[in-house]
Amino acid sequence: MKFSVFQLSRRGGREKNEDRMGYCYTREASLFVLADGMGGHPDGEVAAQIALQTMSAVFQRDAKPRVPQPPTFLSAGLMAAHHQIIRYASERALLDTPRTTLVAGLVQGGELHWVHCGDSRLYVVRDGALLSRTRDHSYIEAQANAGVAVEGMNRNVLFTCLGSTVRPMFDVAGPLKLNEGDKVLLCSDGLWGSLDDEEIVGLMCALPVSDAVPALVERALEVAGEHSDNVTVLAMEWETPADSAFESSGYTETQLMSEGVFASTIQTGVVDPMLDDLDEEAIERSIAEINEAIRRTATRRR
Repeated sequence: MKFSVFQLSRRGGREKNEDRMGYCYTREASLFVLADGMGGHPDGEVAAQIALQTMSAVFQRDAKPRVPQPPTFLSAGLMAAHHQIIRYASERALLDTPRTTLVAGLVQGGELHWVHCGDSRLYVVRDGALLSRTRDHSYIEAQANAGVAVEGMNRNVLFTCLGSTVRPMFDVAGPLKLNEGDKVLLCSDGLWGSLDDEEIVGLMCALPVSDAVPALVERALEVAGEHSDNVTVLAMEWETPADSAFESSGYTETQLMSEGVFASTIQTGVVDPMLDDLDEEAIERSIAEINEAIRRTATRRR
């Protein structure tokens, strides 16, 4: 594999930045992940970090050097992240659970697979145009898709996320065969909430990712002004052609890596042995445990 990658996160007009992003790779597979911790709930940044660490840990465990079944891996990794967030809240008897969005892209065999939950997005750009993007799990997107007027509707209201006390909804997509020069962008809503798809795609097409990402982040902050949300962007360009004007932007090349080598920008913890036994019943037990913990804690504090 050969790809260029660049990531950047900037705090907007918020007290803290709860966004997290990172990527990891082996000789034959790469994983790109972004999470946006949700305000209004405790420890949003912790939920986002747990989501990244869990996805990375499951990738490190399964990619030897490829993931056997990409859709299964993405689904299991997302549910494992949800489980770990629920466990974090249960162990601390929190009155509310930390929550986060998640979007992740897996590349192997020259194909892109992706999963998302919430309103953090993944864009694919090819030949100067938008090829694909995720659809938000938000009420405004659902209403728009149903042909209902959405003017004045709050775009931040989601109907699913990781860490909630109900099973998360999520979408898995792919495979999409990548062509030379294709670009994949993951972002928090701080980007697309300020810039429309046309402007995002335009900058992605005009510049190498090392320049496009900072330009997009700064532009989003400028448009939103002092009330800007946090803006986080991670972008990858695939197998840039030799005659491309962007060739000098730098690459990650994995062909010379040993089969057992794993590299990551994500701080990865030890893989939880319980992840091997994660199933629907385990998830439901964890949700029941956190709901019971919340009930007990609320009773004690009355």
